[in-house]
Amino acid sequence: MTGVVPAALTDEALERELEHLHETRHDTFLHGSEDALQFHTSRTAELEEEYLRRNPDRVIDARRTRHGSRELSGQD
Repeated sequence: MTGVVPAALTDEALERELEHLHETRHDTFLHGSEDALQFHTSRTAELEEEYLRRNPDRVIDARRTRHGSRELSGQD
């Protein structure tokens, strides 16, 4: 593994790393080598899992759920 172990990152560093990975995902997907894409995918998963572990009660935006999105658009 390359990079700091996710559990060792501060909350601020974890969020910063996740933001950077999300910003670079599209370019890595389109233009990265297989190795780069595989690493990007695994590192993102590690950091996202750590974020969810630390924030199990994060606020969920109803528009980001299937039911909430359908309700807001007037669908059943």
